[in-house]
Amino acid sequence: MELSVWENVFLGIMALGLIFWMRPGIKASLQQKKDGPTDWLGALIPIIGVVLFVIFLIMMV
Repeated sequence: MELSVWENVFLGIMALGLIFWMRPGIKASLQQKKDGPTDWLGALIPIIGVVLFVIFLIMMV
C-alpha cells in the first residue's frame, strides 16, 4: 500500500505539529532528568540478573 504525495505531506505536518505540541513537556522532562540523581546501580542489577539467568538456561541444555 503506497501513500500519495499529499498523504505523506499531511503525515509529515502532523508529526511536526505533534513534536511542537509536546515540546514543553519534553523540555521539562529532560531538565528534570539532568538535575536529578543518576541510578545506574538500579538499572544494572536487573540486567545482570537477566544475563545470569540466560547463561543458566543455556548451561541447562
